[in-house]
Amino acid sequence: MASPTPPQGPPVVRLAGVRLRYGKAEALRGIDLNLSPGRMIGLIGPDGVGKSSLLSLVAGARAVQEGTVHVLGGDMADRRHREDVCPRIAYMPQGLGRNLYPTLSVEENLQFFARLFGHGASERRRRIDALTRSTGLYSFLSRPAGKLSGGMKQKLGLCCALIHDPDLLILDEPTTGVDPLSRGQFWDLINTIRSRRPQMSVIVATAYMDEAERFDWLTAMDDGKVIASGPVDEILAKTGQRSLEAAFIALLPEAKRA
Repeated sequence: MASPTPPQGPPVVRLAGVRLRYGKAEALRGIDLNLSPGRMIGLIGPDGVGKSSLLSLVAGARAVQEGTVHVLGGDMADRRHREDVCPRIAYMPQGLGRNLYPTLSVEENLQFFARLFGHGASERRRRIDALTRSTGLYSFLSRPAGKLSGGMKQKLGLCCALIHDPDLLILDEPTTGVDPLSRGQFWDLINTIRSRRPQMSVIVATAYMDEAERFDWLTAMDDGKVIASGPVDEILAKTGQRSLEAAFIALLPEAKRA
């Protein structure tokens, strides 16, 4: 999944001193992070470490409480920038089909999102046909989204997210609960899309280390903090481990390694 050439330009995402609380619980504890453009970036760590909270801030789906969140060249706490930049961001939240309307058909879901981004009738048809043919959904255009398999729901969710050619694609554990074959097909599809749009940045939260090993850049999180960030080879070398799972464990505080 690696980018063919090193990306250039200012960070697509820059976080400084970011904290987020839900009541008395602190989900993010002073996050500092710079993510370069054009990369496939993996956000790794077990459930409850703050991955979804971080992604929701980057996507503009949650208000910034403390610190600075810069995305695509501006401050996400600024309403004008957020309104300007959110159409350039595609966000698939965690959970199968969370960005879909289950009673609407595949066609109707895609038409809705295409209309949302202002595409005319002929352009909607072109984009819907191209996306559904490339994902194997073309034969299921009339099927309600709620009656699709888990893998097909995720493919449809991705099609809806990509209908407007975003500059930043954010995927929150997109293959959790999906069978291994569909997981492989999902990443093949992402690879194909990236080959056509190499300038698009992709941030993926995942709990699957076999997926994470193929990304350009990894950011490991624990307890609301970033514990490592860099290329896979660099993280393995830093910890002296051969597998990413062993490297992640080695990065944890000693009390948690057991």
